[in-house]
Amino acid sequence: MAEPDGKPFLYVVVCAAQIAVDVSRLIAAARERDWEVGVIATPVALNGFFDTAAVEAQTGRPIRSAWRSPGDPRPFPPPDAVVVAPATFNTVNKWAAGLADTLAVATLCETYGLGVPVAVLPCVADALAAHPAYQDSLTRLRAMGVRFGEPYSGDPGEDGTRPEFPWERALDLLG
Repeated sequence: MAEPDGKPFLYVVVCAAQIAVDVSRLIAAARERDWEVGVIATPVALNGFFDTAAVEAQTGRPIRSAWRSPGDPRPFPPPDAVVVAPATFNTVNKWAAGLADTLAVATLCETYGLGVPVAVLPCVADALAAHPAYQDSLTRLRAMGVRFGEPYSGDPGEDGTRPEFPWERALDLLG
């Protein structure tokens, strides 16, 4: 459902990975593509993984992490699409299992029933990505129509530098 100004609304779900420090790059790219953006963070992601004040200033909206109280107005309109970036091992597995114990994961679980397109940029260490539960979670989420970018472990390459996290790829995956 578009904003009153006609712009589509994008939820950006941010998980607790070191690369989250640059989530403002995704928000800027989304706004350049004419999206309005609201950020939902996992509770752990709020603990210093990104500059929350800067993100709130950039989006013009509060970051959501907890459920609203009964009777409180919805702080965001319904999403036209959702991006999960960076998506961690924990969030991917809980989402695939339907364990909606945080607002972020509950929102992701709900998107399936709403038919909202979802793009995911995983940020998972290779050792964790090898776990059978994670592989099963990817299979289940793909079967639900979730679109995944290439895996990103964050590990330095042979030259000692980390590869760029492909923030804009998430928007490309939405079509």
